[in-house]
Amino acid sequence: MSTGTLPGPPRGSVAGDDAERLWLLGVRHHGPGSARAVRAALDSRRPDVVLIEGPPEADAVVGLAADPELRPPVALLAHAVGDPARAAFWPFARFSPEWVAIRWATDHGVPVRFIDLPAANSLALHAERDARQELAEADPAEADAEPAEADADPAGESVPPEEGAQRDTPEGGTPEAGAEFGVPEDGTPDIVPRTDGTPEDGTPEDGAPEAGAPEAGAPCAHTPQDAEDSAAVRVDPLAVLARAAGYDDPERWWEDAVEHRGREGDDPLAPFTALASAMEALRERYGDGGHRDDAIREAHMRLRLREAVKEFGRVAVVCGAWHVPALRADATVTADRRLLRGLPKVRAELTWVPWTHRRLARRSGYGAGIDSPGWYDHLFSAPDRVVPRWMTAVAGLLRAQDHPVSSAHVIEAVRLAETLAALRGRPLAGLGEAHDAVRAVMCDGSDVLPALIHDRLVVGEDLGTVPDSAPAVPLARDLVRTQRTLRLKPEAADRQLDLDLRSDNDAARSRLLHRLGLLGVEWGRPGEARQGTGTFRESWQLCWEPELSVRVAEAGVWGTTVESAATARARDAAETAAGLDGVTAIAERCLLADLPGALPTVMRVLADRAALDTDVSRLAGALPALVRSVRYGDVRGTDAGALREVAEGLATRICVGLPPACAGLGEDGAREMRGHLDGVHAAVALLAGAHEPLRGRWAGVLRSLAGRDATTPGLIRGRAARLLLDDARLETAEAARLMGLALSPGTAPREAAAWVEGFLSGGGMLLVHDERLLALVDGWLTGVPEEAFTDVLPLIRRTFAEFDSGVRRTVGELVRRGPSTAGGTVGGGGGEPGAAGFGAGLDPGRADAVLPTLRLLLGLPGAARDLEGDRA
Repeated sequence: MSTGTLPGPPRGSVAGDDAERLWLLGVRHHGPGSARAVRAALDSRRPDVVLIEGPPEADAVVGLAADPELRPPVALLAHAVGDPARAAFWPFARFSPEWVAIRWATDHGVPVRFIDLPAANSLALHAERDARQELAEADPAEADAEPAEADADPAGESVPPEEGAQRDTPEGGTPEAGAEFGVPEDGTPDIVPRTDGTPEDGTPEDGAPEAGAPEAGAPCAHTPQDAEDSAAVRVDPLAVLARAAGYDDPERWWEDAVEHRGREGDDPLAPFTALASAMEALRERYGDGGHRDDAIREAHMRLRLREAVKEFGRVAVVCGAWHVPALRADATVTADRRLLRGLPKVRAELTWVPWTHRRLARRSGYGAGIDSPGWYDHLFSAPDRVVPRWMTAVAGLLRAQDHPVSSAHVIEAVRLAETLAALRGRPLAGLGEAHDAVRAVMCDGSDVLPALIHDRLVVGEDLGTVPDSAPAVPLARDLVRTQRTLRLKPEAADRQLDLDLRSDNDAARSRLLHRLGLLGVEWGRPGEARQGTGTFRESWQLCWEPELSVRVAEAGVWGTTVESAATARARDAAETAAGLDGVTAIAERCLLADLPGALPTVMRVLADRAALDTDVSRLAGALPALVRSVRYGDVRGTDAGALREVAEGLATRICVGLPPACAGLGEDGAREMRGHLDGVHAAVALLAGAHEPLRGRWAGVLRSLAGRDATTPGLIRGRAARLLLDDARLETAEAARLMGLALSPGTAPREAAAWVEGFLSGGGMLLVHDERLLALVDGWLTGVPEEAFTDVLPLIRRTFAEFDSGVRRTVGELVRRGPSTAGGTVGGGGGEPGAAGFGAGLDPGRADAVLPTLRLLLGLPGAARDLEGDRA
């Protein structure tokens, strides 16, 4: 198989009489060995046109590949006009054979054509599949009949698209660049040890993945009957050939058979010749491999191939290896056109978008994903000494993390990797040997640093770039301009961004991220600031994912700029919000995003909803967000006066309606109302600066709840008492009295436990500092009848589990020693000398000794003199 041409095709096939002018270069998508072989074949044969497996709509933008600002990883993004959410991606990395072919063609002035099924058809087919799935959920009987009808239609009109792995994988009958694994191109004997492609155990290669989680080597396409025909055999060519060669790991076989040997050889077409024979054997045995929709795509590719052969002299085709036998099949033009007749169609637009190595990884759910994009990029780009160069990169990463790695570590790791390869019978050290050597030599056997190396280097964090000349919706262009102005570059790696809102640039960054959040473009996720807790600080966790390009396209329907789109989206969200709390959340986000144009609409809807809503629970749930909006308005210098008026009105209505709303609640209702109680209490505290009478009214509500009878749940009464105590509006003696009443023998144990849970949910330091409360809890708990203790125990354990470990330990010591017989406070004046408590009482002399030092620290007059006198 080293003749330099593919085996003779049947007369009348696409390649029939043009075998000397047509080269079918079957590849493994995202295979660096395939990429090198494609480049060598193109350099050798110098075709007049290069055909690529991909949507023909990409012909209009493929010229941008010559732009130096278009740097992979990138992807072709196609979406339906008017429905941007229906989209598909065709990703390319630097080591993708298709990308190598495109760049070769643009560098040599050779035309490039894409020959796969148009995105206009694939997106429409995907819509049909979604509709059929919805029908199946609504009427299973109707769904059972659907597959038969689809099979019966020879024109393919009812054939749905192949399922992509996720929204980020190619969809709709187009296993785009990388939608399936072809098999390697090397011509070494161990690639195809059995010409029938049968695994060593003699069984077909089954184990097809579920939709959305394709395995290594599996086409990401799925048949129309996947959901109904679970017995369909799907072929994984890479796994079949790896097993035939005696390998359990297809990726390891790929390295040994291709990456470590594919750099040699005089005939550039020899790998593809061997590959064609292997694929013919597999397809003779397995037919369509369980992917019946491939017939539609391959029919379209044959038609485009015939056109190119007639128009150009010498043609090179770069496609998935699985398709090579079908493209050389004896099929007529009439049959192919009949198969494509009647396919649904939508208007589609296509452009380039940035992609990431992480999204090329199989673990991301990508159908043609690979295990190690970063390692494959290294294999493709390293001119020689692959392992030493890799170890050097690993050492650089570890040094950047302040991990001591010397040149001696690198040398020893290289030696160990090469020794392991020899012991394991591998031609050269691969990723497995490199990993083991790094872990042993540089990481001292730890698994922490190897995980970092895997994320940063093996998978990689590369993010491609796209030039401004690429087609894009106006909103996307405005976003790019804003990002550049704010010096906020999208990155594929997770990073924390801390903002100081007193800085104009940081405030503008905050507004941008909040506006994008309103539009559903979740580039940043709010987090806790690492520097202080002031309201002028914000922290964001940023990570740009390729799917966000689709979200930006979707958001383009709201406006042409980020601000106008976010304003329109906020107005619509407020008018369509389901409840009052939803409207208040929108109001808060409008203030955070600085959208004054949306506030009038939001305020009108908010006032209307608040006036008509009589449910105290919903009012209480809406108040905290509204008060936070007022607070953020003050911090950011925006006018929140109207919001303050609404918030104060809501708080007043809550004060009136809350006590009766708490009566007769069950356990679940009481737990929900306790959350509202805490939220309203915090909100009133924020509003109290401008409305002090409101705080007094709220304190009266809490006193009413704390002193109510058993019709109000103990959880609510206990929580109200604790909030009053924390605000110094309830004396400790009164709190002890309320606890004594709640824990009296006449109260049911479960109700008493609920009161304790509500009272102690603010923290357990009360029990440390006041032995009277501890004695009451201890006495009640020891007196719970045995038959009721099992019901009470979970409530008590849940209460004490919220305490800090130090508090729990101190309470345990107090209980072990026994509460003070005098009922005084721990360390307080109420204790008697020698009493069995945590302390023996207050020593006035020792307590007074600290006063001179305290006065000196406070800068009080005469403090230094007093301190010297004490020392004397």
